[in-house]
Amino acid sequence: MVNFLHFHRDLFESGKFKNKYMFKKYGIIGLTMIIVAQMGLFFRLQPIAQWYFPIIWFGYIFLVDAIIYKLHGRSLISSRTKLFFLMLPISSAIWWMFECIGFILKNWYYTGLEGFGSRFWLFVFGTLSFATVIPAIFETAMLLKTLHLFDRVRLKHEYRLTKRFLYTLITLGIICLVLPVAFPFLFFPFIWVAFFLLLDPINYLHGRPSIISHLLDRKLSIPLSLYIGATLCGFLWEFWNYWAIPKWHYTIPFVNFMKIFEMPLLGYLGYGPFGLELYAMYHFAASLFYHRETYIFK
Repeated sequence: MVNFLHFHRDLFESGKFKNKYMFKKYGIIGLTMIIVAQMGLFFRLQPIAQWYFPIIWFGYIFLVDAIIYKLHGRSLISSRTKLFFLMLPISSAIWWMFECIGFILKNWYYTGLEGFGSRFWLFVFGTLSFATVIPAIFETAMLLKTLHLFDRVRLKHEYRLTKRFLYTLITLGIICLVLPVAFPFLFFPFIWVAFFLLLDPINYLHGRPSIISHLLDRKLSIPLSLYIGATLCGFLWEFWNYWAIPKWHYTIPFVNFMKIFEMPLLGYLGYGPFGLELYAMYHFAASLFYHRETYIFK
């Protein structure tokens, strides 16, 4: 027994266990960024107030990642740094694509952009802001999974994934992508599931992480963590957007009532599917540029 205690004491003192539960310094930086952003917006201190969105969301990402490391001993930034930096341009590119689609849908628009002075700085602001979308959702989902909230939630039965089923999903994805572009007033919600239906089966067929693969293992921890995590981020997006200077507003047909902040109440139902969609889009895009494992849930 004495030898056993000495062995574990030596391991701890050697550093193998010493850092596992440390709160990373970038977590303190993240918390500071959130406070500075809030104070800067409240007192309208420039340029902080104008750049509020990327400051507060990068702060959120750093803080949540540090909490995950504190709880788990591993995190995206500390353990998979290259993947985290790859995630940033993928996130920006994906949301710039959604902005292009937004010109057709006309479901949202921005105000307060004149403070950037030029299109160049507006582009920088947009690119930095959009870079936080996927990391914020994934970090939130990883935190929920680290807390083991949904570990015991499982499907009652295993489902077969036939080629016919997979190709049907892909076909539905194409239809859901075409209809909002052709008839945006009627089919605008379909865009928030189109890429999931299109790309998640493709990811599965190529051995990449996918949501539908959990129809086989019956585990729902990852899908539920993504769904709830995206919904939580959606609430924070709307909360932090409401008082911001550069901000967005919604003009959504049929459901543009009972707003919580700028978002209509029913609009919050779209954040969960959006989280699953981003998961599919990220793994598809990452596999094109990063030939190592892109799996984020460790």
